[in-house]
Amino acid sequence: MSLDVGIWRTELRRGLVELCVLAVLRDGEAYGYQIVEQLKRDARMDFTESTVYPVLARLHRDKYLTERRVRSAAGPPRRYFCLTETGRQRLEEMVCQWNEVSDRIRHLIHKGVA
Repeated sequence: MSLDVGIWRTELRRGLVELCVLAVLRDGEAYGYQIVEQLKRDARMDFTESTVYPVLARLHRDKYLTERRVRSAAGPPRRYFCLTETGRQRLEEMVCQWNEVSDRIRHLIHKGVA
């Protein structure tokens, strides 16, 4: 993979983190490490904690998520995140936008291909 394509791939992934995090939380609350692991497993997106945690903090600050702290037997308390109604609306809007854009790009890429 060329350097330019690698940079483009990184930027594309960076733009998708929020959508992916909200999608994971659609099914219920989860703590940060669970979210990272689910993204790796289900979306095959190799996001790290250092990528996901700032997004979680921003989404919480912007009222798209609630946070609940639970004591952990080992280490600091776990921070469980859950979508708010506003977060669900944001996810719905983002999914609509994603579908629209990806359909248009797919059409453009495959235009004229037999």
